[in-house]
Amino acid sequence: MKRETFSSGLAVFLATLGSTVGLGNIWKFPYLTGQYGGGAFLAVYLLCIAFVGLPIMISEFYIGRKTRKNAVGALQALRPGAAWQCIGIMGILSSYLIMLFYSCVAGWVYFYLFKAVKGDFDGITMASAQLQFSEVVLGPAAPIIWQFVVMAVVAAILVMGVRDGIEKITKTLMPLLFILILVCDIRALTLPGASAGIDFLLQVDFGKLTATGVLTALGLAFFKLSLAMGTMITYSSYFTANNNLYATAAKVALSDTLVSLLAGLAIFPTVFSFGLEPSAGPGLLFMTIPLVFSQIPFGNVLLVAFFFLTSIAATTAMLSLLEVPLAYFTEERKMSRPKAAVLNAGLIAAIGILATLSVDKSSLLGAYTLLDRGFFDWFDYLSSNILMPLGGLLTAVFIGHVVRKEDILRELSNDGHLKLGGLFNCYYFTLRYVTPVLLVVVFLHAVGVIG
Repeated sequence: MKRETFSSGLAVFLATLGSTVGLGNIWKFPYLTGQYGGGAFLAVYLLCIAFVGLPIMISEFYIGRKTRKNAVGALQALRPGAAWQCIGIMGILSSYLIMLFYSCVAGWVYFYLFKAVKGDFDGITMASAQLQFSEVVLGPAAPIIWQFVVMAVVAAILVMGVRDGIEKITKTLMPLLFILILVCDIRALTLPGASAGIDFLLQVDFGKLTATGVLTALGLAFFKLSLAMGTMITYSSYFTANNNLYATAAKVALSDTLVSLLAGLAIFPTVFSFGLEPSAGPGLLFMTIPLVFSQIPFGNVLLVAFFFLTSIAATTAMLSLLEVPLAYFTEERKMSRPKAAVLNAGLIAAIGILATLSVDKSSLLGAYTLLDRGFFDWFDYLSSNILMPLGGLLTAVFIGHVVRKEDILRELSNDGHLKLGGLFNCYYFTLRYVTPVLLVVVFLHAVGVIG
């Protein structure tokens, strides 16, 4: 069976960007930027991207395009035997664990989009906003139903294939996401008192840039780019042969950061204009935003647009996550693409019920904890704090110390057609000696040893 690839460099860029843009762009990254000094935090974050994010992303691009295989098959092709296959296996496990809780939150977004279209937020108050959020989160029936809806949508897109599914959807949705963010930005920036939100997000205040802020930037530079979860290896296996892997990695990293900042400009001027708390966590999306938008002209239209763009971010991220095990099942287990998509989506939706029903202490399964963590938190902790940092570290060691330097140069230069000059030596030195040390720091910070 002939293996599909993306049709063009633009398709490669938009699909890869769709993998990195997720719910974290809409709230978490902008809030952390404001909390730790705005422009100061952003400058440190971009440095961390250069020393951690880009070296690992380029390395995963090398693995995927060089082998044209899934996350496990790719490592097997480069070094036969079980020793290094653990990188691919850990990536698949990470993608599963992330989907178990991410599909739950994505279900809330879908539900809120549905409620916004129905006009459920007309005349909303803080009390009713909190009540609606509790009903959506605690359910128990509604969040499970919407979690299944999310997985059904994602599976349906993936069944159509790489070009007719992933490529067509991301080429449509990613430009639309930018347009919707800009629409929300324009309205937010015209509100009275919006300048306080801009100051919160973009001020350069090195006094707020604590050691914790630097460690947070370091972790974000790794986690934010969907690294060590098999997605970049899998997607890059569909890249065109003449794609400039360096340029793609840089454009994706910078565009992902831009999306986060634009999302912040849509949210925080609005929040500050109404005197609300910017550190409200998920409640910022699901409680304060409906409350704020309901009080401005054309607010419900903007609210629908906001939750639609948020659903786009959730969907494109889920596409890349589910494609990881799907590619493995179709290539290593010789399963048809539709069967693999339905099987994996159904499995995730079924097990994901554990996460959906354990979000809060008062949830149906909220009382069942281990070391004070429920299912939702354990799925998050094991993937984000254990598997991903270790997977990234092993990738740096494998590419930097096991694979022949000449083989890497040949692939990254497109068989010599790209004149990389000192760029390759800079990447290779960083990957061998700097990135592993920083990833150890990321791991120690993630598990709470330092911070």
